[in-house]
Amino acid sequence: MSADTPKPAAPKPAKPIEPAIKPTRAQDFPEWYQQVVRAGDLAENSEVRGCMVIKPWGCGLWEQMQQALDAMLKATGHQNAYFPLFIPLSYFEKEAAHVEGFAKECAVVTHHRLEVGPDGKMRPAPSAQLAEPLVVRPTSETIIGAAYARWVQSYRDLPILINQWANVVRWEMRPRLFLRTTEFLWQEGHTAHETEKEAQEETERMLGVYETFARDWLALPVFVGEKTESERFPGAVRTLCIEAMVQDRKAIQAGTSHYLGQNFAKASGIKFQSREGREEFAHTTSWGVTTRLIGTMVMAHADDDGLCLPPRVAPTQVVILPVAPKEDTRAAVFEAAEKLAAELRAQTWQGQPLRVHVDRRDIGGGTKSWEWIKKGCPVRIELGPRDLAQGTVAVCSRDQGARHKEFIPQADAVTGMPARLGAVQQGLYDRALAFRFEHTREIGTKEDFYAFFTAKNEKEIHGGFALAHWNGSPEVEAKIKEDLKVTIRCLPFTETTPGTCPFTGEPSPRRALWAKSY
Repeated sequence: MSADTPKPAAPKPAKPIEPAIKPTRAQDFPEWYQQVVRAGDLAENSEVRGCMVIKPWGCGLWEQMQQALDAMLKATGHQNAYFPLFIPLSYFEKEAAHVEGFAKECAVVTHHRLEVGPDGKMRPAPSAQLAEPLVVRPTSETIIGAAYARWVQSYRDLPILINQWANVVRWEMRPRLFLRTTEFLWQEGHTAHETEKEAQEETERMLGVYETFARDWLALPVFVGEKTESERFPGAVRTLCIEAMVQDRKAIQAGTSHYLGQNFAKASGIKFQSREGREEFAHTTSWGVTTRLIGTMVMAHADDDGLCLPPRVAPTQVVILPVAPKEDTRAAVFEAAEKLAAELRAQTWQGQPLRVHVDRRDIGGGTKSWEWIKKGCPVRIELGPRDLAQGTVAVCSRDQGARHKEFIPQADAVTGMPARLGAVQQGLYDRALAFRFEHTREIGTKEDFYAFFTAKNEKEIHGGFALAHWNGSPEVEAKIKEDLKVTIRCLPFTETTPGTCPFTGEPSPRRALWAKSY
């Protein structure tokens, strides 16, 4: 090359790919979460502070979860029933520990009619004040206990195995969509048993159902264990729980199961004639999961481009996006898309036909595709005139990233879809498990423990989950909560090796799971 020959221009650096969700997880995790929920069209805040409107995509997600869990509950012998939303205040007063635990969260109805006041505005009618205030259901142990007291006379009437799908109200001071709202949806199981042994077995059985549901349907690895006394459900003898880690390394209590002993039975009068002819009180349990599971899934699986839904609970598992910019090809492309959808619906996965949708909306292909990316649909299929000519389709698995795309024969896309959905489901679980493993540490000294949970600056995330011995002292537990805002999430059933408490130097029967939490 001579000196006069111009040098070739240096290649321009590739433009960085901008994420769809801003801020990103690393920049501001709480705000990222709110934006993912909004972009995924799951829910929005309502005019009532602390309450939310669950939109069709979010409601469809809850319906899939509800159907799966409902089948699991019925398989264990439970039946559905429904109990009143309003509970007489006197019912709460019968169980002191219970009412103390919920007193600050209760909404109370005091009047049953409105009238126009002297100033022309609506007000509760003074003449319509209730003789006894009614508490809007924060949980149903007391009202259900009153029913069980009527239903049970003999040991032959036991056990009672009842589940309720309902809404509840707990006045929330710091609301966040799905995670903490004043009104939320849930299922609450309530059972009554002849013996303590039966009730304890029920408590553990239902926790096992929740663990299976979290793992196999929601792709959530969870720690399973028992709450400490300070973290128990108000009035319970034992509280068991499952705890999940989300991507800012905090814990979310994903489900609880409570052995209530005879406390609520004595308060409600659930007594029966025993096999020996004695009058005895029943042993009761309660257990539940809520729409908080949706928030947990979002925080565990979503990325900086939006939701990533596990296929087993996604309202739509496969969306077909016809690409036909020219009018003369549109009819053929849409006809092929509907034919492809029918072939996919004929496939089954996990014992059910595939849930397939053809998006026929007349909007730009890029806009349409990104809407489904942000909604977390597990698999997208793009089909255009060139694909028809070649007998191929573009298949995009959401767990592989927003820009993932494979061109494969259409027949292979159909027959291979069940396996692809299985791979997406397993991939989400494996990724969440690897993340939890990376950020869970066994800690043996107080200095290392405090350092693990202390961020160096506002943007840095703390360590994650700590497995550390504890001597059982409530004072130690309270001190760490005060110093670090870290609590014992549970005493894991798998952690039974004795050791030394790093905070006191005293013997410890087992390690506890410590974390910051939502």
